[in-house]
Amino acid sequence: MAVLKILALNAGSSSLKASLFELTRSDTDRSRPHGLLWEAERADSQHSLVELLAPLWSGREAMLSSPSEIDAVGHRVVHGGSDLQESAPVTSEVLAEIARAAEYAPSHNAGALGAMASATALFGADVPQVAVFDTAFHRTLPPAAFTYAGPYAWLEQGIRRFGFHGVNHEYVSQRARELLNAHDTDLRVVSCHLGSGCSLAAIRNGESVDTTMGFTPLDGLPMARRSGAIDPGILLHLLRLGGATVDSLDDLLNHDSGLAGLSGTSGDMRTVLVAVDAGNDRARLALDVFVHHVRQGIAAMAASMGGVNALVFTGGIGEHSPRVRAEICASLGFLGVVLDEKLNAGVVDDADIADGRSRTRVLVIVAQENWMIARECLRLL
Repeated sequence: MAVLKILALNAGSSSLKASLFELTRSDTDRSRPHGLLWEAERADSQHSLVELLAPLWSGREAMLSSPSEIDAVGHRVVHGGSDLQESAPVTSEVLAEIARAAEYAPSHNAGALGAMASATALFGADVPQVAVFDTAFHRTLPPAAFTYAGPYAWLEQGIRRFGFHGVNHEYVSQRARELLNAHDTDLRVVSCHLGSGCSLAAIRNGESVDTTMGFTPLDGLPMARRSGAIDPGILLHLLRLGGATVDSLDDLLNHDSGLAGLSGTSGDMRTVLVAVDAGNDRARLALDVFVHHVRQGIAAMAASMGGVNALVFTGGIGEHSPRVRAEICASLGFLGVVLDEKLNAGVVDDADIADGRSRTRVLVIVAQENWMIARECLRLL
């Protein structure tokens, strides 16, 4: 059976993660990551894709003789808009649709388009590339969940809830079923993707039925630097009386809000927690607001499914902050959530951290977006 080397690229607004997998056709059926050869990440946009990938074929630890050994490249794309609702081979038509959808997530989609162009230049136009959309997983949302209560003309114009972080929400729902051996169960998962960007998803039997992010990735929970959902009247007030402009509001809501805006310290939860312990009242407020909205969102997601069997924490905060997990779960007893303090404090890999008395299982699952990108790439090829 042919062995394929597939490069998965996960471009953010100002970062890029790359993973190289060696896979065969049978690996499309695997749920867990397999065949990882190499991975790297840069946290800024100052270095090119060539520089990031150069160690693959140069230096003492090179594992490829040249870029020509790459068989395919997969890309995470944040926003697919109304028309791109499934993973797709990258064509000129798909590129045009991604560019159009960039209006809703400009910095994110621009990063993906840049990575695609760089990959074409590096590997050649004959190497197939695949776009994997964060919005695609949420294509199963019912109309009541994706429709905003504005004028109906909005819906006709494509203004609706799309949802994001779908690549990881899909993975953790599959992994949760596996961990719980719940293959024949009506499994209702609330997936909590908590990182610099945050969103929840209500996933019933593998299908997204509700989520917190909306028309853009700005909606929903408070995040590192994004406000999440706020009263739209605030924006009207600032435009009319506060001297704000569209561009200044964009910057305010996307970069100067969330944990950073409230705490006055950082958008990094680790820094916020240090400040909380040092007696910083603003940091305590930021943490309390974050926890309040996540708890509130979990209850809403459970209501959308008529109940919940499993609560999943994933993403940077979800995977690495026992304290935040404990604070979120502290008031969820009415949903049957009882956390085991010792298990919560000692998480290393994917794990169930619920107490034996808990009706709802509580899982920590490591995000595996690049694996999902590689698997989708393999499936389409």
